[in-house]
Amino acid sequence: MKLSRDEVLHIARLARLGLADSEVDEFQEQLSNILENFEILQKVDTSNIPPTAQVIPLQNVYREDGVSPSLSQSEVLANAPRREGDYFRVPAVLEQPLGIDELSTSTNGEANKF
Repeated sequence: MKLSRDEVLHIARLARLGLADSEVDEFQEQLSNILENFEILQKVDTSNIPPTAQVIPLQNVYREDGVSPSLSQSEVLANAPRREGDYFRVPAVLEQPLGIDELSTSTNGEANKF
């Protein structure tokens, strides 16, 4: 099945991908080849094969919990890029929520365009 250029652009738009013209041509060929392979697989007779969800048996690989020695606080903090006393110092990741007034104006006082 040969995909058209428009179909590749539509797929890229659905995937939120920006493609250059050369990439569109490349993906057109690659995606068309993938679909051709699926067409070949569709012709395989699978009527005598039971449906399966897993082809190999599942096995849990959990280990028993056990107590083991850990690093001391000073050993852990020795490699900290920044520390404050006996704690890691990290950049703030939470900010105060903005009100509607802050959302509608930028830092220089001009109105934002939404």
